[in-house]
Amino acid sequence: MAKHAVVSLSGGMDSSTLLLRCLEEFKTVTALSFDYGQKHRIELKRAQALVDYLKRNNCNVEYQVIKLDGLVSLLDSALVEGGDEVPEGHYAEDNMKATVVPNRNKIFSSITQAVALSVANRTGDICDIALGIHAGDHSIYPDCRQEFRDADMEAFRQGNWDADQVGVFTPYLLGDKFDILQDGERLCDVLSLDFNAVYSRTNTSYKPTPEGWSDFRSASSVERIEAFIKLGRPDPVVYGENGEVVDWDTVKAHVEKVLNEFEG
Repeated sequence: MAKHAVVSLSGGMDSSTLLLRCLEEFKTVTALSFDYGQKHRIELKRAQALVDYLKRNNCNVEYQVIKLDGLVSLLDSALVEGGDEVPEGHYAEDNMKATVVPNRNKIFSSITQAVALSVANRTGDICDIALGIHAGDHSIYPDCRQEFRDADMEAFRQGNWDADQVGVFTPYLLGDKFDILQDGERLCDVLSLDFNAVYSRTNTSYKPTPEGWSDFRSASSVERIEAFIKLGRPDPVVYGENGEVVDWDTVKAHVEKVLNEFEG
């Protein structure tokens, strides 16, 4: 069993929960975030805030932001600066393909694999790369599918000596955002962390407001809010629109309407 983990930490709900899971499962944890010119750069601030909170609560995390923002002018995606408007609605809609960043997870995984192999070589122990991918991602993002992950790891093994010292930890691969959030609730209890303090330090919105508040209309936000509704807890992040904070009941009602229209 691996003793060490390298986590790809976006600052979103999924990878932040994964970070907690790794703190439960592994001896040492290294978290990497990537600045690739994303419009929702607030996620990097939230990732740093979460790591700071965890360290204050006796959780040992090594953290680093990898600068890839030179790619921004070369990538075609609604998620990067200069790209098209981020669409609204449910993730299953075809227009959500505009939120795909070409080869994003391959770029991230290559760096994560390199760091994990370096950790394994230094320590002499197996090191896992930890990814927060889940079943809800698959229909829109090809690089979140198991077929991609298998091929990616095979390429890594073919291209590196001692690559068998690196494993993959994807505990949420068969689950959805609700499953992840449920586990997050459990992990906060196990690690003696405050649930609201943890999840207020995450960002899932692809269209944050100028104030840094989350929107509640983009697909990423709808999916997150749906998970909180199912859990029966209000989301502790601040939602806003047109310069004003929007209360949880209004946010919840909007998402329930979107879900009813989609299912109907």
